[in-house]
Amino acid sequence: MPQDDQRQTTVEAGAGAAQDPASAGHGAEASVDPIAETLALLTAERDELKDRTLRTLAEMENLRRRTEREVADARTYAVTNFARDVLNVADNIRRALDSVPADAKASADGALKGLIDGIELTERDLAKTLERHGVKIVEPQGQKFDPNRHQAMFEVPNPDVPAGTVVQVVQSGYVIGDRVLRPALVGVAKGGPKAANPADAA
Repeated sequence: MPQDDQRQTTVEAGAGAAQDPASAGHGAEASVDPIAETLALLTAERDELKDRTLRTLAEMENLRRRTEREVADARTYAVTNFARDVLNVADNIRRALDSVPADAKASADGALKGLIDGIELTERDLAKTLERHGVKIVEPQGQKFDPNRHQAMFEVPNPDVPAGTVVQVVQSGYVIGDRVLRPALVGVAKGGPKAANPADAA
């Protein structure tokens, strides 16, 4: 029996020795895997950080452009409400000049002529001041009716001009920048020939 135990111990020892190389090989593989895994994690982290950086740069550029546009709009349209109120003054000056009959204006002299000239000078100066701040008058007389800039008050039967042409301006319109500050109040021709279509001419 002791010999059998000794033989069994020898066999187990041999088996253990045979397993050692395999274990050593497995250990070598295990020592390589963590490096590859760490490299993969670092690469993924780098790519994620790069993507975040690019997105942040794009957002900052969009923010810069939006801010520049808002600042430019603020400069252009900051006086919108004030300019709209001043238009009432311009209208009253024009009404004062229109209230003077043409023959009285032509024959005016002395104080009356000085008053008329002063009012006209005030009107021109006011128009120049408004224009300096981006406010321009819209005079659509003879133009094709544009619903974005004009407001039709009535139709005028006039076969001599194309239908849809502005034939009378009741109140001048104004724009500020590329926006309508106040549409022009107009009378539009009705019943005339149709306006020429550029596509048909081509």
